[in-house]
Amino acid sequence: MNIQHAKLFKSMCYVDGKWLDSSNQVDVCDPATQMLIGRVPMLDQTQIISSIDAAHRAFPGWRAMSLDARSKILRRWAELILEHAEELAQILSREQGKPLTESRGEIAYAASFIPWFAEEARRLYGQNIPSHIPGAHLGTVKEPVGVCALLTPWNFPSAMITRKAAAALAAGCTVVIKPAHETPFSALALAQLAHDAGFPAGVINVVLGEPQMVMETLVRNSRVRAVSFTGSTRVGKLVLQAAAQDVKKVGLELGGNAPFIVCADADLDHAVKVAVEAKFQTSGQDCCAANRIMVERPVYEAFLTRFAAAVRDLKVGPATVDGIEQKVQIGPLMHQAAFDSTAQRVADAVKLGAQRLVGGEGHALGGLFFQPTVLANVTPQMRIYQEENFAPIAGVMPFDTLDHAVQMANDTEYGLAAYICSNRLDVIYPLIRRLDHAMVAVNGVKFTGHPIPFGGMKASGLGREGGSDGFEPFVETKYFCLHHQGQFSGEPA
Repeated sequence: MNIQHAKLFKSMCYVDGKWLDSSNQVDVCDPATQMLIGRVPMLDQTQIISSIDAAHRAFPGWRAMSLDARSKILRRWAELILEHAEELAQILSREQGKPLTESRGEIAYAASFIPWFAEEARRLYGQNIPSHIPGAHLGTVKEPVGVCALLTPWNFPSAMITRKAAAALAAGCTVVIKPAHETPFSALALAQLAHDAGFPAGVINVVLGEPQMVMETLVRNSRVRAVSFTGSTRVGKLVLQAAAQDVKKVGLELGGNAPFIVCADADLDHAVKVAVEAKFQTSGQDCCAANRIMVERPVYEAFLTRFAAAVRDLKVGPATVDGIEQKVQIGPLMHQAAFDSTAQRVADAVKLGAQRLVGGEGHALGGLFFQPTVLANVTPQMRIYQEENFAPIAGVMPFDTLDHAVQMANDTEYGLAAYICSNRLDVIYPLIRRLDHAMVAVNGVKFTGHPIPFGGMKASGLGREGGSDGFEPFVETKYFCLHHQGQFSGEPA
């Protein structure tokens, strides 16, 4: 498929129901080939403010619309995403680099949030509160906050939009979406489908521009009442500081440094399979990736042998060649800075005593492709232990006791995801409780989805996305105390 000729390949921003261009443009390149895909406008501050204006004007009408009417539009958006799933997956793979199998999975994942939140919005219940005040009725209602800024990353450029936007829109909010400039076409394609689904002008807006300027313009504007950001912890802290100026609601989904604990009683073949999937999905460019693999010493060498063999067999390459799908498992890194940082982390680990079992350098394909890498005997002094490794490099280390495993697992500023492989419930349940990580997967890699509360502890973020908790950044609880004297009269308005 030539995506430049695809119906959904859009190269302008979407504001107030119209496509908006700018003379200031930036190149978007395929990370697999480093060839130009297209160019997109970088809006100026006045144009960014116009997107806030549009969302602000649209909010009263969208909020007043019945839930059934909003739900119908949301469901149509999801239907259109699924109808165009292959085209969306092709666009995603081309601009992000991940294998088509993963891109197809992401599109289905992205679509799943929309009908779920459309239905779950029916359960944004208030409360009747037993009164402690004579002659008064007490209660609460849930209200949409207003205009929401959604700042999304390049590693999941479709799913991170719908996970945020579906909750905000279903609650009655309007949104301004700022995708990563590395992967704008997935977001603009979703905007086209939202337009086709019948969202009123201004309810959904998608803008691009110089990243810091756009972030500050959106987050500091007083009419933006909630901000949801997915990205690095460093930038998340800046978002939080900016949002504090007028005390906005904030949801942050930030970095991770996930431990993967393999106990001696685990099925080793299964543990290896899960570890490979947990580490190398999205070429390791995933905040939930298993960065530090900790193996109980009696099975350490056996695990290393099997894990290294499995990683050695992973196929690296572009998603397509001359339009023909490649059955690859590892794509390129996103940009040169990521490639250079990966090489530096490997060099640092080897210098400090890590044993390189597989990979460890740029791939023979060249460009931004890096060999899937296994480093054994990793220690806490090494960067790959301390830092989030957004790359296909796995660090493996032994542990002697569960106390030691827990100490290493929690020895990080992050607290997003963790993994356990064990067949003993008396081991699993205490480990789940002792890990300072907000999401724990046991004997499997798949744990995300529309009904679960996705989010982190510590420097991994604030709040949750998905599940009923996913509404929290986008609604306010309003309390009322209704005093009455004698009998109420009149019909409700």
